[in-house]
Amino acid sequence: MTLPAPHQSPTTAASRYTRRSVLTGAFALATAAALPVAAAGRAYSAAGPEIIGCAAWGARAASEPVVVLANRPERIIVHHTATANVTDYSRQRAIALARAIQTYHMDAQGWIDTGQHFTVSRGAFVLEGRHNSLAELNSGRRQVRAAHCVGQNTVSIGIENEGTYTSEAPPAAQYAALADLCAHICDHYGLPASEIYGHRDFNSTACPGDRLYALLPALRRDVATRLGTPLSEPEPNPDEDPVWDLVRQTTGRPPAATLGEYLPAGLLP
Repeated sequence: MTLPAPHQSPTTAASRYTRRSVLTGAFALATAAALPVAAAGRAYSAAGPEIIGCAAWGARAASEPVVVLANRPERIIVHHTATANVTDYSRQRAIALARAIQTYHMDAQGWIDTGQHFTVSRGAFVLEGRHNSLAELNSGRRQVRAAHCVGQNTVSIGIENEGTYTSEAPPAAQYAALADLCAHICDHYGLPASEIYGHRDFNSTACPGDRLYALLPALRRDVATRLGTPLSEPEPNPDEDPVWDLVRQTTGRPPAATLGEYLPAGLLP
């Protein structure tokens, strides 16, 4: 797949985020520590982030009808793509990523469509993944059955973040876009910000990388602040949280972090 030259124009998705939002994201990435309520995140907009739909990025049709479930999701699960941490922050790169993921999921994994519901590029572009995910999010009543996390595909929304975050943190604008998207999902589905998890919480995987995983407590706080709600529920506790009991029942062991994610070489440089 041929990609355009690295994008040099300042007119990228990152420019859609306010200076306060990006600075807040940078501070969270630098410290991964608690932020005071007055400083964490920008004012949340009910309109939510701009999301590039499947038709707009040229998605292939699903190989069979996408299943729309009657239930709302119970949580959000954060992933990383384990692709290169590129400095091409353009819309074209984001679209190329979405197409590459769909190609891999359909042609190599044998899935009917892209596995996750949404993708956030390193340039802070947000894209729809599996068909109908955006329409169902906007309705706030149902969700699309996905293929991003074993045991969670009927009760969670999956978000892929472009990059590999085992030893490097995501760009501040990407983090801000992720927080905005999570707040939008929580708002439409009535989820508390405490219901944001990492892929490794449920499956044996290194995803979403040690650095991004360590940012999840800050992400929950930033999302709660965007929503104007207190983060009153406790952080997940492997000894007390019923979700962790579900993990043990499903896998027979506590969550592990041993395996990588995807994409295979050749789909993206």
